[in-house]
Amino acid sequence: MKNNWLLYGAFLLSLSISFAQQGNKSSLSIKKIMQGDDFVGHLPSNPQWSLDGQTLYFDWNPEKAQNDSLYAYQLKSAKTIKTDFETSYSLPSSSGVFNQDRTLKLYSKRGDIFLLNLKSQNLIQITSTEDYESAPHFTENGTKVAYRQGNDLFSWDIATGSTVQLTKIKSAKKDDDKSKKDQWLYEDQLGLFEVLRQRKDKKDKTEEAKKLLEAKGPLPIDPDGKSIYNPRINPIGNYLTYLATKSPTNKGTIVPHYVTESGYTEDEDTRSKVGNEPYEYEMFVYDIANKKAYPVILDSLQGLDYVHEYTKDYPDKTYENKNRLGYIDGPLWSEDGKYAVLDINSNDYKDRWIVLLDPKDGSVSLLDHQHDEAWIAGPGIGGYEGGDKGWMPDGKSIWFQSEKTGYSHLYVIDVTTKQTKALTSGQFEIYDPRISKDKKRWYFTANKNHPGDKQFYSMPIGGGKMEQLTQMTGSNEVTLSPDERKMAILHSYTNKPTELYLQDNPIWGKSKAEAKRITYSTTKDFDGYQWRDPQIITFKAEDGEAVHARLYKPSSDVKNKAAIIFVHGAGYLQNAHKWWSTYFREYMFHNLLVDNGYTVLDIDYRGSAGYGRDWRTGIYRHMGGKDLSDHVDGAKYLINELGIDQDKIGIYGGSYGGFITLMAMFKAPDTFKAGAAIRSVGDWAAYNHGYTARILNTPVTDSLAYRRSSPIYFAEGLKGDLLILHGMIDDNVHFQDMVRLSQRLIELEKHNWEMAVYPVERHSFVEPSSWTDEYTRIFKLFQKSLLDKK
Repeated sequence: MKNNWLLYGAFLLSLSISFAQQGNKSSLSIKKIMQGDDFVGHLPSNPQWSLDGQTLYFDWNPEKAQNDSLYAYQLKSAKTIKTDFETSYSLPSSSGVFNQDRTLKLYSKRGDIFLLNLKSQNLIQITSTEDYESAPHFTENGTKVAYRQGNDLFSWDIATGSTVQLTKIKSAKKDDDKSKKDQWLYEDQLGLFEVLRQRKDKKDKTEEAKKLLEAKGPLPIDPDGKSIYNPRINPIGNYLTYLATKSPTNKGTIVPHYVTESGYTEDEDTRSKVGNEPYEYEMFVYDIANKKAYPVILDSLQGLDYVHEYTKDYPDKTYENKNRLGYIDGPLWSEDGKYAVLDINSNDYKDRWIVLLDPKDGSVSLLDHQHDEAWIAGPGIGGYEGGDKGWMPDGKSIWFQSEKTGYSHLYVIDVTTKQTKALTSGQFEIYDPRISKDKKRWYFTANKNHPGDKQFYSMPIGGGKMEQLTQMTGSNEVTLSPDERKMAILHSYTNKPTELYLQDNPIWGKSKAEAKRITYSTTKDFDGYQWRDPQIITFKAEDGEAVHARLYKPSSDVKNKAAIIFVHGAGYLQNAHKWWSTYFREYMFHNLLVDNGYTVLDIDYRGSAGYGRDWRTGIYRHMGGKDLSDHVDGAKYLINELGIDQDKIGIYGGSYGGFITLMAMFKAPDTFKAGAAIRSVGDWAAYNHGYTARILNTPVTDSLAYRRSSPIYFAEGLKGDLLILHGMIDDNVHFQDMVRLSQRLIELEKHNWEMAVYPVERHSFVEPSSWTDEYTRIFKLFQKSLLDKK
């Protein structure tokens, strides 16, 4: 009887698999490719060199362990071994800061602070506490180490090993002022009773003595209702800076969890919606010798009174932003402590100021001002904490990135003369610049050869000819050895997942150095299929711009004259490139679709990364404008150039891709006959502030932008078949967004849509069963809507 039940169970399993595979002519199954890393292989990541440069450590998991393990490739033996726990635990952090002559390295790891002597390789653990210590930096000409514990600043003396607390942030609580009645009563009590007067006198004297002691102790910082961040002492040790932040009260969104261990519904409090009141930031300088604190004065910044161009669309509305100052990053001190630079963003994301700080009085002078009518961003620019920047070897110039020419390039500015020089130029982007150990050259990544090809380059420190150091087409993420003679390369190509390679650095004489592969990560099942290398094409958009895309074409014997357009997510992301995609499940799904006769087009639409400022901001104030028309133009390309039937075009994507899918189905219903919208934004007014306010401003100040950008306002246009798929505990794009859209579709009496919900999934799905269900439904949608209809 038991065996019969086992046979019956096996039959049901095979039956469910066959249903999932029904109509699929590919040797690939949806269930198999949706297993993720277990099907593809667990790929290497996070390479790190040993101090002597003879061992290359990296995270890898070829054995399918519960978590990635640390492996070591030894140069002398050319062998790779799995390391033990103690090796992994004691390995120094790959990041950190150095003293002036680069003999000492300071870093934090697991919430403790470590000091490493690079010559003797002696390691000192400065802290070992349950508290979290971070942000270590050298001070007092390299004789002391400062670090943060919580928000307070501490100093550790390298010579003596003694620790001193430098700041003491007081409680934000304040006693309420006495009413007139209570004050009268207080004074009357003191007048009546001698014992109360004596006790008060003793208490007052004790408080005076306490204040004298406090003056010898840590700097007391009174938050005055604000939060204190980033206390930092300068390299000389005579000035301390900190940031005071006032946080607005913004209502969050509750996300209910229905499938829980307790069996009860459990609520999670998540982010608020776009339109938050801005944070208020103020930086202070504390003169340690004179025990005096004073604010950094920023009210004279160029363009601080800027009024947005879009406000012209609202002549009857008064625009107010009384304090446009956003996050203040820094100070970034020169090694000798002579100069300090601040990097400041506006809270509306349209301005960036790089200024020189005079710590003596808190005044600043402007070094560089970047303004964008849309929003400041691009590689090495923008973000919540300024952008990448650093000091040049001369100690009086800083480097930074800017989109002044329309692409993110490398610049230097002399803080004494205010003269700026561009070190790179051209229609390409610079990524992750760093200065060589000998301070004679630059290293950086660039997409100079093609927007979808990233190579590693070297260039003289003062600018000049860029020398390409890597040669493999695709993505090349380089980690240099300590002496910079070896390059560890995480390389991938379109149809070849990331593997680790080792190559000599060509600048040391071997101009034709070849990269040696040292990991083999893919599984037998993955290697058993011939994965396609899609063609990178361009087609012309309606405004004449060239749009890059990946094209997957089926063989003539299986071509069904149907096409699927895939929309990548994130908006500012790139997918029509020549390296292994972060959308690798979708890439494999596209191979399956092509096996079934579909043509697939994967477009880097307006707003995508890798193509410069104008492409990046092409969606400003109108998401679902040029980004949508680029997909409509892609459909026209498929029809006119590749013979696709105009009634057989579907579209799908997740997150931003889901948003475009909704807009396509609602605003271009005669172009797209079926669409699968995954974890989609249905109303941008419901999304988060940091992302959305950059592109659409806020619903209160720019309601027109939200009206023309949100699918929920165009739902009446639906004609084709729509499939909505969403995780119920999505804490990024809330499930509530699709619930609201479904109610809108119900009220519009639309019946050609369905919704699949996933009770245990957030924005990024985790469970292979969810991925399998999701893409089985998408495949069935396209089969039914594009091929079964006559």
